[in-house]
Amino acid sequence: MGLFDRLLGSDKQQAPATKREPAKKEEAFFLDADTSSSMGNVDFMRQSNTIRRTFPGTVDSPGNKEIVDEVASLTARRVKESAGLGDPKPAEAQADLTGGIPKQVKKTFCEPMTMAELDERKRGSSFGVNVPGGPAAIKAEQEQQAEVAAQEQKPASTSTSQSKAGDIGAFKGWVKDL
Repeated sequence: MGLFDRLLGSDKQQAPATKREPAKKEEAFFLDADTSSSMGNVDFMRQSNTIRRTFPGTVDSPGNKEIVDEVASLTARRVKESAGLGDPKPAEAQADLTGGIPKQVKKTFCEPMTMAELDERKRGSSFGVNVPGGPAAIKAEQEQQAEVAAQEQKPASTSTSQSKAGDIGAFKGWVKDL
């Protein structure tokens, strides 16, 4: 071992290194494309399959319709197609009877509307449908506003015995008195 020999001081002459012979060149070995692929049975995939589709007729073209396709992994071709199946309808030419006369423009100016007319139109339409809670929430809100208006019309009593716990009605009365 070269490291210990140098440290321990042995003066032995080392034998010259033997020349290694180059490795024998082996001939290159290549697989053909079909053998090297891992797609399975390539011959099976390359064979063509015939697909036959049948369809019922229509009022315009009665009778059974048929399409026959020949399909392989790399190619596809239509062998047979019945008449009246998938044919584009010929574009019907429409005659223009106006002869280039432009149509009269419809005037869509806004007309002034009173609040009563607006309320009447709102009542019959879907006004307020996309509001959170829907029409029921709008109706409940209107009822609450009516109750509040009715309570405001009644004289407010400052008696604490009639008020509920946590009610600030007494404080409102004191503010009115100031």
